[in-house]
Amino acid sequence: MKSPLLFRLLTTALLLASATAYGQKINADSAYVRQHYRKTEQLVAMRDGRKLHTVIYAPTDAAAKRYPVMLNRTPYSAGPYGPDTYKLALGPSPTMMREGYMFVYQDVRGAYMSEGEFVNMRPVKDKPRGKQDIDEGTDTFDTIEWLVKKGPRNNGRVGQWGISYPGFYTSVGLTSRHPALKASSPQAPIADWFWDDFHHNGAFFLPHAFNFLASFGLPRPQPTPTRNPAFQHGTPDGYEFFLRMGPLKNANERYFKNNVAFWNDLTAHPNYDEFWQARNLRPHLRDLNPNTAVLTVGGFNDAENLFGALQTYKTIEQNNPKLTNRLVMGPWVHGGWARGTGEMVGNVAYGPAPSLFYQDSIEAPFFRSQLKADKSTDPKLPEAYIFEGGTNRWRTFDAWPPKQAQDRTLFFQPGGQISFDKPTATAPGGLFDEYTSDPAKPVPFTEATATGMTREYMTDDQRFAARRPDVLTYQTGVLTEDLTLAGPIQALLQVATTGTDADWVVKIIDVYPDDTPDNTRTLPDVKLGGYQQLIRSEVMRGRFRESFSQPKAFTPNEVTPVPFALQDLCHTFRKGHRLMVQVQSSWFPLVDRNPQTFVPNIYEAKEQDFQKATHRLYHSPEHASQLVVKVLK
Repeated sequence: MKSPLLFRLLTTALLLASATAYGQKINADSAYVRQHYRKTEQLVAMRDGRKLHTVIYAPTDAAAKRYPVMLNRTPYSAGPYGPDTYKLALGPSPTMMREGYMFVYQDVRGAYMSEGEFVNMRPVKDKPRGKQDIDEGTDTFDTIEWLVKKGPRNNGRVGQWGISYPGFYTSVGLTSRHPALKASSPQAPIADWFWDDFHHNGAFFLPHAFNFLASFGLPRPQPTPTRNPAFQHGTPDGYEFFLRMGPLKNANERYFKNNVAFWNDLTAHPNYDEFWQARNLRPHLRDLNPNTAVLTVGGFNDAENLFGALQTYKTIEQNNPKLTNRLVMGPWVHGGWARGTGEMVGNVAYGPAPSLFYQDSIEAPFFRSQLKADKSTDPKLPEAYIFEGGTNRWRTFDAWPPKQAQDRTLFFQPGGQISFDKPTATAPGGLFDEYTSDPAKPVPFTEATATGMTREYMTDDQRFAARRPDVLTYQTGVLTEDLTLAGPIQALLQVATTGTDADWVVKIIDVYPDDTPDNTRTLPDVKLGGYQQLIRSEVMRGRFRESFSQPKAFTPNEVTPVPFALQDLCHTFRKGHRLMVQVQSSWFPLVDRNPQTFVPNIYEAKEQDFQKATHRLYHSPEHASQLVVKVLK
């Protein structure tokens, strides 16, 4: 057994070695860019006359060869700006940077150095009428048209990629239907902001939205190369900061002062109304160019856009049967496939370099085969390349979710148990469990001290939550064989509350055996024996249980079904482990506090609206709370 001092020395040495190697890699990539690429900047005119700032990195031998184009459209800056300042690396990966492409970065309309007005998740116009009728699809079309006809010499074949918001611009780029767009890779794309990023089933992801919009949402009256300053909380403790802030209406009154337009829009539209529906990209991902191949990429530990990746793939698959459409889901945090090796998320190890495998064996071959017009390089990728947690292996499927996965139902049981057996009337322990939820003392979402949504919370140890009286815990017995879940989970909670509104959080957890050895790559105080690894979690704002457009209050003390979906997973609970489920009604400050008193708009709730309430979760034969999971043999 290593001493704590030796453990810390080993951990420090590993971190220093990793930092040194990373620094050397950055230097090598930066030197390669300057030696092999020439940078130019252009203002590319759109059909309405607005000009978008476009930065082109062409291979130094582009005059003699015809290279394909890789396009990245972003609201986060195409910089650095100026002819003598270069990006440290180009493209989706070092592999592709060295294979030879023309890499193009563009500030989208109204962002940084581009002209025009920026509109968040600009609604799509299926049939633009006239040159003034623009959207991100028309801007993508006009950009590609300029690149292939007026840009530096190229082979006339264009690929587009982007992560997160640039992932949205990649998805919406498909609606351009430009014939030169041969390959598209939306990566962690935003699909619908009522489920991505800021909302989950109508519940508000407070620090993520607040921190992002406090900077990104500030006005940009004219083109600028300068990034907006980050918000200063005045404390490293986000739990304390947001609790002191009080009701959400105080955010504008105390901090934003009506200077963040999209915060005002967001808080004025608490329900899934026309404002949000117009920003739902999914209905427009149909009748796409069948000659454009799509590779959607996401991370099972992505705290931001897991929904977007899964739903973008599923929507394109359903609506475009003639289009080549593939999915990659790895063990990554947001954008982790493009940064680092992907071997660790928090305290959880995922084996050797899943990110590098993806970059070299999936992503680079995909673009190479579509853009370099060399059929001999066709990687013959499967429909779905999926990383299975628990066993830490890549699996391939001809559909996602896998066709061979079978629906089975896990039932909540008395005595803190959960199993595939239906509850019986004679089981000891009563017909329900209950707890008191106090908005003044909400359940933390993490033990970490942080002002934002931590990336690692998706794999955090949940023992701290299991010890709280306002968290219900259920678990199986020790598994006698591996149990693999693959696909979404459908929850149906049978609940009652003394209040008139409530949130319901369900967490799926892998409980390690008590004798699990520690990992030298975690901190010395992290003990993996009995570790409760969060695998999947979701929140449901109870008012939306029947409709996201028309919320409905609870009738106090009346048993009420609350159905909702947890996003897809692919994880094996190993023999000797347990499967645990936790249920709670606050998750702070990750999710804003529900006042537990029904009000028309929670963003306008007053201090006196926040009330304690007692919640019941039923597990009787008549009211059987349950989870429908997909079991893969």
